[in-house]
Parts: sequence; C-alpha cells; structure tokens
Amino acid sequence: MIEFKDGNHAIPIKILHSYYLEAEKYNQKNIDAISISSFNHDNNEVTSRMVNLKYIKNGLFFFFSNYLSPKSKDFISHNQISALIFWNKINTQIRIKANIKKCSKIESDRHFLKRPYEKNITSICSKQSSNIASLEDMDALYQDCLNKHKNKKLKRPEYWGGFEMNPYYFEFWEGNDKRLNKRVVYKKESGIWSHAYYLQP
Repeated sequence: MIEFKDGNHAIPIKILHSYYLEAEKYNQKNIDAISISSFNHDNNEVTSRMVNLKYIKNGLFFFFSNYLSPKSKDFISHNQISALIFWNKINTQIRIKANIKKCSKIESDRHFLKRPYEKNITSICSKQSSNIASLEDMDALYQDCLNKHKNKKLKRPEYWGGFEMNPYYFEFWEGNDKRLNKRVVYKKESGIWSHAYYLQP
C-alpha cells in the first residue's frame, strides 16, 4: 500500500491518487510496486528494478533500500531517474521522471520503527548484492543475526534508509480497445506544472 500524506496538492499527484484509488477498488495486486531505472557511470548502462513505494508526501515519493546496493550507488552518482507504474486492473500506465536523493535520517528512522521486527533483522544482516555460497548460508546468517538481537530494541543501521524522488514529469496513459490510447503529460517548469493532452494511435 502507498500512504498519501498531507500536502499532495499538485494536479499530477491528485490524478495519480485518483488512479490509485480506482486500482485499489479493483483489488490491484502489488499496487505499491514501481519500476525504477537508473544510470550507472562505471558500466555506462541503464538498469531497472522494482521497489515498493511507501509514501507520497508533499509531492515527494519515498522508498527504502540498502545504501550499499548497486541501485543506491547509481542514485548517488547520477541523481536523475525514470520510474514506471502499471496497474493492469485499470489498464493504466504512469511514467515519471524525477531527481532523487537520500531522505533525512529522521524520515528513515521513522519508517524503520514502523516495520515488522523480522524485516528489520533482514535489513541489519543483509549484505545486499554480495555473493553468497548458498541460500542455506543466507538463512544461517539471518538466524545468527536474529539470535544476536533477540529481545533487543533494533536501531536502524547507517547503511539502510530512504530515498526521496522529486518528480518533474508525469505521463498518464490509459489503454483503449480501439488503440485510441489516452495520454496526458504534465511537466514542471520553474516550479509550475503545465500539461498537454493528446491521443496516441
């Protein structure tokens, strides 16, 4: 689920929220899933992956990850990304372009405290994208970490936290059986959202 917080007054955020509520009504699975594409300077290539969008707050989009992961390193080295949401239940696609950066430690701490205990144990013991000999070794590492922190209050590790996306482009696409697909584009220029409406054959 995506939590929409106060301050989401921009027109494209309102439109996204409206689509979200409609998709939720039709029991859209993985409704918080969003594909993020980033650029890797070292490999000179674009990479995509799915993340779980947690909050939309004051026009910013928040998700959380291991800061040592490849995607996090991409975000830090190149702060422009593209994102994609597809809700098949309502045949709607939302394309987003945004700038990205780490969110505040306060925001990361707040979300960490809301997460299930087991998920936080995973965040603490995970060496994301590092090679492991087997899944059994990963399970053993998890159990060892779980036993080590048993009955203790967990503290968010410095290498885990949130990212905030600041969108400057939205494209809302609605599929149509006649291929007259509806597209509405919003662009932010000098802090003001402008839009253009057109059909795609």
